Amino acid sequence: MRKILIVGAGQSGLQLALGLQDKGYEVTLMSNRTADEIRSGRVMSTQCMFDTALQHERDLGINFWESQAPRIEGLGVSVAAPGSHEGPDGSQRAIDWVGRLDGYAQSVDQRVKMAGWMETFAQRGGQLVIHGAAVSDLDFFAGRYDLTLVSAGKGELVSMFGRDASRSPYDAPQRALAVSYVHGMGPRPEHPDVEAVRCNLVPGVGELFVMPTLTTSGRADILFWEGIPGGPLDVFRSVKDPEEHLATTLELMKTFLPWEYARCTKAELTDAGGTLAGRYAPTVRNPVGKLPSGGLVLGVADVVVANDPITGQGSNSAAKCAASYLTSIVERGEEPFDEDWMQAAFDRYWKTAQHVTKWTNAMLAPPPEHVLNIIGAAGQIQPIADRFANGFDDPSDFENFFYDPDKANAYLASLTG
Repeated sequence: MRKILIVGAGQSGLQLALGLQDKGYEVTLMSNRTADEIRSGRVMSTQCMFDTALQHERDLGINFWESQAPRIEGLGVSVAAPGSHEGPDGSQRAIDWVGRLDGYAQSVDQRVKMAGWMETFAQRGGQLVIHGAAVSDLDFFAGRYDLTLVSAGKGELVSMFGRDASRSPYDAPQRALAVSYVHGMGPRPEHPDVEAVRCNLVPGVGELFVMPTLTTSGRADILFWEGIPGGPLDVFRSVKDPEEHLATTLELMKTFLPWEYARCTKAELTDAGGTLAGRYAPTVRNPVGKLPSGGLVLGVADVVVANDPITGQGSNSAAKCAASYLTSIVERGEEPFDEDWMQAAFDRYWKTAQHVTKWTNAMLAPPPEHVLNIIGAAGQIQPIADRFANGFDDPSDFENFFYDPDKANAYLASLTG
């Protein structure tokens, strides 16, 4: 029985650990927190998982919350009209539409999911080590395992994986991030029965995403501001009090997106840990890390491909990476997990991840005219809205109609005559 060490208990690490466990591997999982500490701690993300990623969980039989979490059937895009927040009611939307998803999406607070998965891993006989690992710890442990994987995307361990400049066009954060989990938010009055992720764009300022989720206290909504650094949304760095964080979030909604603010008259935080703020530079790293002793470790998910969350791909990419690595590990049989295999395992995942990175980096930049034409036409032609929405599940499709002006124009012409 091959022995595998996984460091980091997020979406990718736990999904991979449970998958390997199911295949008969002897798995040790290192986490810097217990399940109870995760469950009672601060929110970690704004996860919204689309159908392909959810299917990876179904395939492993670990979709424990699927019947409880809201079923997200659509993805809406609203664009504030220029200067609309300065008008008498500030309600003008230059663009407003909803695309329908072919398969529903879901969001489960990672405090719920990771705590539950960690307990399941231990109940199934997995070796769970509660310890914050440093490089020196890995150097000690790695020689005792056939393969060591690093899925902890922050801290010292990430420094083992060098930045791939050819795949990382940004060297600084492109957005300032601020998250609030709330109860009491009302539905969009124009679509009261449709659960949807709402993408609200304020040109030159930033974006607000609103999504239904399942949290520790039941159904909730996530309010997620992405502000252009140095702009009017970049005000959360000094906010430490959760209630002040929510009040700031709502005040910015009132100023820039009053149609969303109108739903929040009864909004209140789900819990004291229901806020999060930060920023990071989107980065692709080399997948193989070298330990001081010469041992090798393989980076997983956002350790090696960290995209800005503007396209909502973090947990989706983590699930897809775990599924891809699981296949590569099982196919390896008894052969050594050497550097060539590690690079090949990453390259296989990159075939999917490259589309996420390209799309995300494109969405961080001001949109070119042909993209504005697509987003505008989606308000008039439902198949365009639906295709854009389903690109969140399969970003590779954007290659066919989104990036290149000629392809975009040909696509629009094919639908408009």
